[in-house]
Amino acid sequence: MKAFSRIFIAVLVLFAMLCVGANVYIFSLDGVNGRPYRVDVERAAAEIEENGRADISKYESITAIEKLTDKNKDRFYGGNSDYLIRQIGDDIYRFDYTASDGYYLDKTAVTVNVILSLTAVVVIVLMLYIRNRLLVPFFKYRDMPYQLSKGNLNIPLKENKHKFFGRFVWGMDMLRENLETHKANELKLQSEKKKLILSISHDIKLPLSAIKLYSKALEKRLYEGEDKQQEIAQSINRKADEIEGFVSQIVKASNEDFLQLSVKESEFYLSEIVGKISEYYADKLKLLKIDFSVGKYSDCILKGDADRAVEVLQNIVENAVKYGDGGFIDISFSDEEDCRLVTVSNSGCTLALSELPHIFDSFWRGSNAENVNDGSGLGLYIARQLMNKMGGEVFATCKDGVMKVTSVFRKF
Repeated sequence: MKAFSRIFIAVLVLFAMLCVGANVYIFSLDGVNGRPYRVDVERAAAEIEENGRADISKYESITAIEKLTDKNKDRFYGGNSDYLIRQIGDDIYRFDYTASDGYYLDKTAVTVNVILSLTAVVVIVLMLYIRNRLLVPFFKYRDMPYQLSKGNLNIPLKENKHKFFGRFVWGMDMLRENLETHKANELKLQSEKKKLILSISHDIKLPLSAIKLYSKALEKRLYEGEDKQQEIAQSINRKADEIEGFVSQIVKASNEDFLQLSVKESEFYLSEIVGKISEYYADKLKLLKIDFSVGKYSDCILKGDADRAVEVLQNIVENAVKYGDGGFIDISFSDEEDCRLVTVSNSGCTLALSELPHIFDSFWRGSNAENVNDGSGLGLYIARQLMNKMGGEVFATCKDGVMKVTSVFRKF
């Protein structure tokens, strides 16, 4: 704000200097431009020379025209009025005039000062508007991203219907709430995970200890009869089954929906999500020198969450960028019963057909991901989870080096 205040003061000083400079220039004017009566006298003299007389009603500053004669020569060069003498032919004329140059100069000065003052007022009002409506609200929220990055999620933003920052403030507050929710869910997940590990590790200890005891007993030949040894072997097997059950619990817990993805049931136009995808990736893929095209389609209303649908297509396109060969990526459309199919195709698919069924598994990465360091194995997994929650589906095919991932949206 201090920098803006300095600019504001500089603008005020500049306008003050302009006003002073303009007034100095106006009142320093001299000659014909500053004395309009001289123009009238010269025009009247030219008219007399041409016609022998002049109509003084046409000239605002001339009050009288008199020719020198023997009768008036005593008073010709006297009087209280302002006059100019001009010789026209063999005659001498006196032109009485009203010195109105001050009037014109004052009028010009007033006009210039009024214009400069109005301009200054407009600029000052505009700068105050920018300060109060843009800069002051911005300075209130400028530290919010920094606070969020530090994990300070407890202070909600006040509702603001400002036409410039209203949506920004609403979005930042939604981001804060989402981060707060995710933080709480993460802490809860970590707590449950810790409890699960402690519980299962305790439960595993009992059958494991029994197995170890039975093994030592068999090793030392404490059980001599074959029937007894058979009984011990069965006990070991049962304890191993218990351990296997605990391991299954761990695997099941790891495969649960740990991301807690939420979907809002509504309707949206196909053109809405295609427009957002095209707008984002047209420039990005152009910079990457990847041919990008969107096929023709007829617009329709689809069921689901528009924002989540965009996220699904983004994940698929990003997957195509990472694991394709940079040749092309295109989006095509087709219909099947009451569904609209959106297919993202990319060149350079080197994935083995045996690996294709696993590409939608969480944290799974194929053999073609060896040279890709920024993948997490969650993109297509998230896409499938979201599509399932929207009542749709997603599947993939790979043929002749072209990967096709198709999202199936239900029509409204």
